[in-house]
Order: sequence, then structure tokens, then C-alpha cells
Amino acid sequence: MFKRRKNIKKLTESEIIVLAKEDSKYFGELYEKYFEQIFRFVFKRLGGKEDIAGDLTQQTFMKAMANIEKYEDRGFPFSSWLYRIAQNEVSMFFRKQKKEMSVSIDENQLGDMAKEMEIGRYMSSEDQEKLIDVLNQLKPEHLDLIELRFFQGMNFKQISEIYSITEANAKMRTYRILERISKTWEEAK
Repeated sequence: MFKRRKNIKKLTESEIIVLAKEDSKYFGELYEKYFEQIFRFVFKRLGGKEDIAGDLTQQTFMKAMANIEKYEDRGFPFSSWLYRIAQNEVSMFFRKQKKEMSVSIDENQLGDMAKEMEIGRYMSSEDQEKLIDVLNQLKPEHLDLIELRFFQGMNFKQISEIYSITEANAKMRTYRILERISKTWEEAK
């Protein structure tokens, strides 16, 4: 029996997701669309370990494909669901390896964060080390948010999509964490 194949290029992402829930061959379109940006996200989180990033990105898409029927459109882009899965895969990798995640930080990124905390944009090397010590004391989930905002350069909209929260909530959480950092910073002086 012959079936007319839908012209996939004319479909919206929501329509492709519905089709992917019925037939996994349509998931390939979502994979093609998002693979590169999810890979870059994982690659940065791993500090540039390309082989592991490739493996974790593949695991992310395998889990997404296996659980696509559980995906619900809650007003956030499909990519935010993928980012969340990827973030969980990276966290599980570090737990299994019993390694601490390290993040490369340059002076400008620290300066941007210090400016947001109103402690001054330019800091001595000693002050930068103190600030890094304070960051290392944060809970992992708080450090994740700070990393996304200041060290991966994501805006509040992108962060809200990853965490499936409102943009205002992402901003509020970030600034509360910055207040804690600032308070700890002042106590350490």
C-alpha cells in the first residue's frame, strides 16, 4: 500500500514533535535541528572534552527519543527540554566519575559578575581568587545558574527555557544567588 509522505520542511516544530511521538523516524528532524547547539552546550560544560561531549550529546538525544511521548509543550521551546536532559547527563557523568566540574573563567567574566554584584568591575588577582573561593562554596545547582549566566553568556530568557521557569524567576534566582555571594564576599574580607 502506498502512503503519501508529508513534506517535512513545511511542518512546524510542534507538528514534527507530534509525528515523532507516533513514528521515531521523524525524530531525526529534531536531532538535525538541535544537535550542534546541544553539543556546544555539553562541550563547554565539560571544559572542551570533545569525545565525551559527543557521547553525552548522543545519550541526550537517545533519552529524548525514548521519552518523546512524555514531552509536553508548556510554552517553552523544545530545545529547553533537550538542554535539561543534557544538563542532567553532564551532572550524572561527573557524579559517576566522582570529579568536580571545573569551569574556565577569564577576568572579563569575573569582572562582569563583580559589576552585577556592585563590588567593582576591576579586581586585583587576590580579589579574583577570593571570589573564586566564594563561588566554589556554592551549592551545585546555584553554581550551575551562575555559570550559565556569567561564564556561558546566556541571557535570562535562555536560562528560563533550560529550567522551564519564567524569565522573571530566572532573574530573581540569579540575583538572590549574587546577593549570597556578595554577603559571603564581604564576610571574607
